[in-house]
Amino acid sequence: MPAAPIEYDAVVVGAGPNGLAGAVRLAQAGASVLVVEQADRPGGGCRSAELTLPGFVHDVCSAVHPMAVASPYLRSLPLAEHGLRWLHPEVMLAHPLDNGSAGVLQGSVEDTARALGDPGWRRLLGPPVAGWDDVVGSVLAPLLRLPRHPLALARFGVRAAWPAHALAATALGTEAGRALFAGISAHSVSALERPLTAAAGIMLAGAGHVSGWPVAAGGSARIVDALVSHLELLGGRVETGRRVEALEELPDARAVLFDTTPGALARIAGNRLDARYRRRLLRFRQGPGSFKLDYALAGPVPWTAEACRRAGTVHVGGTLAEVAHAEAEVARGRHPERPFVLVAQQSLVDPARAPAGRHTLWAYCHVPAGSTRDMTPAIEAQLERFAPGFADLVLARAAIEPGQLEAYNPNCVGGDIAGGATDGLQLVFRPVASPHPHRTPTPGLFLCSSSTPPGGGVHGLCGYLAAQEALRFLEGAA
Repeated sequence: MPAAPIEYDAVVVGAGPNGLAGAVRLAQAGASVLVVEQADRPGGGCRSAELTLPGFVHDVCSAVHPMAVASPYLRSLPLAEHGLRWLHPEVMLAHPLDNGSAGVLQGSVEDTARALGDPGWRRLLGPPVAGWDDVVGSVLAPLLRLPRHPLALARFGVRAAWPAHALAATALGTEAGRALFAGISAHSVSALERPLTAAAGIMLAGAGHVSGWPVAAGGSARIVDALVSHLELLGGRVETGRRVEALEELPDARAVLFDTTPGALARIAGNRLDARYRRRLLRFRQGPGSFKLDYALAGPVPWTAEACRRAGTVHVGGTLAEVAHAEAEVARGRHPERPFVLVAQQSLVDPARAPAGRHTLWAYCHVPAGSTRDMTPAIEAQLERFAPGFADLVLARAAIEPGQLEAYNPNCVGGDIAGGATDGLQLVFRPVASPHPHRTPTPGLFLCSSSTPPGGGVHGLCGYLAAQEALRFLEGAA
């Protein structure tokens, strides 16, 4: 019986930023590509919606995008021609303290060190920022390969391997500087006493110094809209409302890329995967969850620290010790009484987010995986602590607990928004230790989600790197 005709060079399962970036790269090379997505619209963790009141546009998951504008691949795409505009707030990031001051991430390393009164910031961030292109090229790639820029990687690794708490306490000399670095490092979604957590702080602070912490005009969904538009211009297709339970449900294709969790890949591919590799995928550890609140506000947040009133992002958690304690509690499976709260104020710079005179607020904290506790009181206590009178501005709120986040996006298992635990070696060796982590042992099957290097964030690089592997396979199979 003749083999079924090949319908596509590649099919991508999942239309998150990584799946779409991988599809675009394949289409750029002339491959025929279909992207299938189970939701009714593409985007995964990069969607926007009116979650509270009519006219208030909220980012459902990702909101502020330092790694998107720093991404070598996304920067190479003509996304502005497809409607994407980046908006940079007057202050990119502020971290308030109880005395009414705030640590502020400025546009340059020198300005930040001067404002903090902390020359340690210059010594810590100056070298990676000075060699940023080389650092990014080496760090945002699988680490079991020979690095393109070994000296830049070595210089980065000397500090990045530290626990963020220890590095902040040792390298920085002011309370504001230490708190600022702690809050940025907490994006690692890991206890700050653990090795390698300083890497997140250095990378995200460095990205801010180089290209800012912007928001997408009109909502994070505009990033996805631009990727889809560019993909379609290149001849690719996106099909929504199509859940995939088995490989046999997909059109015949030479390659299949999975923008899914390792567990979903193991389930869908089933016996097509080597049994040992499949067991390794099923042992992949998920990280803590997130509890999120979106607010419709009657006016801007009355932060005590003036810089916070102009900031696109505000890290609410107090001192280095307080932030570290909150994240350590989560790592132990506990709910912190004073959580570290990540806040975005997109409407300060984007009037399309709310009716005239009104504002949105986006806030979340880390919680144990699968938590069902309502963290609203704890989050609002932290907001009131640094912005007395905040509660009087609330017109409406919408809460999303970890289980709801997973129902919205199955890649967020237990509310995990980072694509898997980021502690220990799994931070860099994901989903398994391999010089080619985006490949599976089965020819033609690839993983392209944030469960692969370089990990979580809207940067498209997991998809790009998987697509590069797929293209090498397609060329060899031709």
